Amino acid sequence: MIRCLAVDDESLALDLLEDNIRQIPFLHLVKRCKNAYEAMEVLQKEEIDLIFLDIQMPGITGVQFLQSMQSRPMVVFITAYKKYALEGFDLDVLDYLVKPVPFDRFLKTANKALEIYNLKKKPVVAPSAETTSDYFFVNSEYNLVKVVVNDIAYIEGLKDYIKIYMFNNPKPVITRLSMKVIEEKLPSDKYFRVHKSFIVSIDKITSIRKNRIKIGEAEIPVSEHYKDALYTAIAPKNIQH
Repeated sequence: MIRCLAVDDESLALDLLEDNIRQIPFLHLVKRCKNAYEAMEVLQKEEIDLIFLDIQMPGITGVQFLQSMQSRPMVVFITAYKKYALEGFDLDVLDYLVKPVPFDRFLKTANKALEIYNLKKKPVVAPSAETTSDYFFVNSEYNLVKVVVNDIAYIEGLKDYIKIYMFNNPKPVITRLSMKVIEEKLPSDKYFRVHKSFIVSIDKITSIRKNRIKIGEAEIPVSEHYKDALYTAIAPKNIQH
């Protein structure tokens, strides 16, 4: 069950948001708040997985509230203004919804939140011979191309396609697959989701700086949703002074 917080200064908008949340069985509304100050109090007392957040609010705006958080749950901006969309995605929000929000569009966002929630909760297990292999074949440019698992540096998702980048090979293998399918084919102790659009080989990481990973010359963004899990995964190899 995804625990939600609804934040909007308009009572009608909160009513509609609450109604949408209650129609989706895997969402649970913990609290509705009329401003960022109320939301801060809730976050100090309750475990929240997902915030539906208005942008234009008196006092502290939704953007300012989001920027003030050190440890963020998933955040969906809901606003009447399309002009904030780019800023929202720069802040790594899960989605950006423009009022009035059709229920089918709201449901799509909720399903996206569920996918990320399940990925974060999924335990890291050692690979077995039954679930992983040394290589696999994919369709690419009318050919069946062999991909050796240990050669994969990172994978980038592009809607219905993925790009598989091999270490020391600048040309990626492009194939029609989802990130979910390819992730299931990789050993979970070596390949890690760091962003909704990127999976990386932990062994191939050159350096990590803030929310960026370097693998060779490539720079890969790290989403706040996966950042803690990434640092947990590399902790056994991290030698501190």
